[in-house]
Amino acid sequence: MKNAISTLVFSIAITSCSVFGSLTSNTTIKPNESFVLGNNEHGTFKVKLKNVSNHDIKIVMAPITGGTYSPITVIPNKTVTVKAESNTALVIENKSNEVASVDLYVTGDTGLSMGYKN
Repeated sequence: MKNAISTLVFSIAITSCSVFGSLTSNTTIKPNESFVLGNNEHGTFKVKLKNVSNHDIKIVMAPITGGTYSPITVIPNKTVTVKAESNTALVIENKSNEVASVDLYVTGDTGLSMGYKN
């Protein structure tokens, strides 16, 4: 019985930590659209973002309960690192008339929704 309980606790611990890791992506964002990372319930995560476009992009934090804060403008070929709190999305805005591209390296809770919005 003691071994069964130990095995159960260990299995739960491994499963609950499985969303913590890393992911790497090159993401393309259409003109005047945004890419939203983490618009769902999740833990904290950190993003290292490089703007590989030839124009500025803007990133903001957006709690899933509403609102935005901490806007950052990222100029071409610059890299920033931002930490998103639990249940807070990172919105990458492309306000130009050209396609934008960003390299992303995400660590922490990677059980994040990903999508585009106009």
